[in-house]
Amino acid sequence: MTEDRHTDEELSEVEEVAQQPSQNPEGSSEELPDDDGVETGASAPSSTTEQDELTLAQIALAERTNDLQRLQAEFVNYKRRVERDRDLIRENATYAALAPITEVLDTIDRAREHGDLDAGFQTVADQLERVVAGLGLIKFGAPGEPFDPTIHEALSHIGEDPEVEVTTCKVVAKAGYRIGSRVVRAAQVLVVDPPSGPTA
Repeated sequence: MTEDRHTDEELSEVEEVAQQPSQNPEGSSEELPDDDGVETGASAPSSTTEQDELTLAQIALAERTNDLQRLQAEFVNYKRRVERDRDLIRENATYAALAPITEVLDTIDRAREHGDLDAGFQTVADQLERVVAGLGLIKFGAPGEPFDPTIHEALSHIGEDPEVEVTTCKVVAKAGYRIGSRVVRAAQVLVVDPPSGPTA
């Protein structure tokens, strides 16, 4: 009977201990932080670093884009200069080659005016005029044109003409020639002026 009593008391003590709430090793009932809190705190610095790297990459890309745009603009300007210089060289070469021929063309014009061109020479003259025109030598100057000092050379004023309102080319002594907008030789002309006083 005595042993049974002791056994019952021991079982009661074991049950009381089992019913007490579990404690952490330090005797505190506070819960340990879960793993999620640790992971969240560690990911914040990593996200900031990635954002900084992205910003630096965007800045570098913008700088490279500006460099490429500047190089492209410089290349376009260089190409334009080369084309302009090439055109100028071509025009100067054409000018140097055709300027002396204007005297030959003057001789042909005088011979044509006096009827001194026979059939054979007429063909040669016409062909020469077509060739120089194809190379860009343009003939200008005709009676009745308003006088323009940039393209006409007035050899003389031969009076007034009531039929004109401005100074006008009356006679063309020598035709003018130009290549593009460049005057090779001004047309040599005789001009008339409009009446200086009232007309009847």
